[in-house]
Amino acid sequence: METATELLRAPEIFKLFAADPLFERVQEIKELIACRAYELSEARGFTHGHELEDWLRAQSEILRGGPVDIRETETELTICAEVPGFRERDLEVRIEPRRLFISGKRQEGPERRQGKTVYSERQANQIFFVLDLPAPIDPDKVNATLSDGVLEVKLLKAEAGKKIPVRTKAASA
Repeated sequence: METATELLRAPEIFKLFAADPLFERVQEIKELIACRAYELSEARGFTHGHELEDWLRAQSEILRGGPVDIRETETELTICAEVPGFRERDLEVRIEPRRLFISGKRQEGPERRQGKTVYSERQANQIFFVLDLPAPIDPDKVNATLSDGVLEVKLLKAEAGKKIPVRTKAASA
């Protein structure tokens, strides 16, 4: 019988190193969020007590993630992430044995305005997903495809420890 402790996997600590290209990407995103939070605070007249609200709003504007599905079979995991408006060259997928990173950045075209804006909605220009995987995978056996705004990443599970037969060796004389 499994206990609750066995069913829950302890969270892993995610560590970035300055030499890792992902570190630069995370720093860039953090700076964008900080700048946007400052703009929101400035527009409010730097009213005290709204710092967290401004930060979370800035974060949601910059890192608007879409729906993600994770499907599992005996041998593989399939992750489907909605990334509307992103092209293949805008996306980067990185993998660790128990974690998947999806990062995307696209350039905005020049804005054309005529007349009074009544309603405006924009898609996120950046996405950043960090997904903890339910099973260890083989980082060398990953396939990512983009079709109709959906990124599909197929990951083969790492083989569990194989049972190795033990043989008897004849004693030497």
